[in-house]
Amino acid sequence: MKSFQILCFSIFFCFSFSIFAQSKEVTIKTTQLTENVYMLEGQGGNIGVSVGDDGVLMIDSQFGRLTPKILDAIKQLSDKDITFLANTHHHGDHTGGNANVSKLGTHIIAHDNVYERIKANERQSEDYLPVITFNDKMNIHFNGEAILVFHVENAHTNGDAMLYFTESNVLHTGDTYFNGRYPYIDLKSGGSVDGYINAIKKALIVIDDDTKIIPGHGSLSNKKEYLTFLDMMEYLRQNVQTEISSGKTEEEIIANESLTKTYDDLDYGCCFISSERIRKIFYISLKQE
Repeated sequence: MKSFQILCFSIFFCFSFSIFAQSKEVTIKTTQLTENVYMLEGQGGNIGVSVGDDGVLMIDSQFGRLTPKILDAIKQLSDKDITFLANTHHHGDHTGGNANVSKLGTHIIAHDNVYERIKANERQSEDYLPVITFNDKMNIHFNGEAILVFHVENAHTNGDAMLYFTESNVLHTGDTYFNGRYPYIDLKSGGSVDGYINAIKKALIVIDDDTKIIPGHGSLSNKKEYLTFLDMMEYLRQNVQTEISSGKTEEEIIANESLTKTYDDLDYGCCFISSERIRKIFYISLKQE
């Protein structure tokens, strides 16, 4: 029994140390986009920040263990309180710091479906929950500009929101855009290939050639790169749909490297979603649609 307890303690210690080490190694990188809008990169989804006379508006919160570093980075930009925290969707790498930030008196904003998914998650307390939710779109008048918050249906999830700073001309896409890599489409959370493509097209109506785009993952972007990403999505959709229409099985499509080769050669399969996995995601989604 004593040996078992020692083993359990050793496992717990190693796990805790690993988490601590990961957090210690992460550096929060701050990039200024306009006079009052910034992009923060750390571990997880990219964060957007607006600072000004009204206070601080924060977009997404990454992982909870990184909150102290993120707050330190924001304090370098403004000594005012974080008035609002907007979540682009419910995944933990975007909402993991919600509870920490909400305890500062910050009001969390998200789509109705984000509220429902966080509420249903037994591992997350009420401190993670948004207190302001919306169904289709809303405007936040903050720091001298209107910030358009709009829902895109069944894209990365069923609760995705994009935020467009109308005066600063900055768009935060959340995970409806993975710059230079294949995206994760969470089919179990209501995501779909066609919804994802439609989300990109909806955002393109709002932006112009000078818009600075904060993707959910990847480096700061622009309209030209965003259009390249759309081309990739439509290219894969056409290739996989053609194979489905010809009667190919899921296994055959996953194994067919030619379907994604053009973008594999550009290293789009570098990261969380490999070439094989994106072919599988497209197959499952298009079969359902």
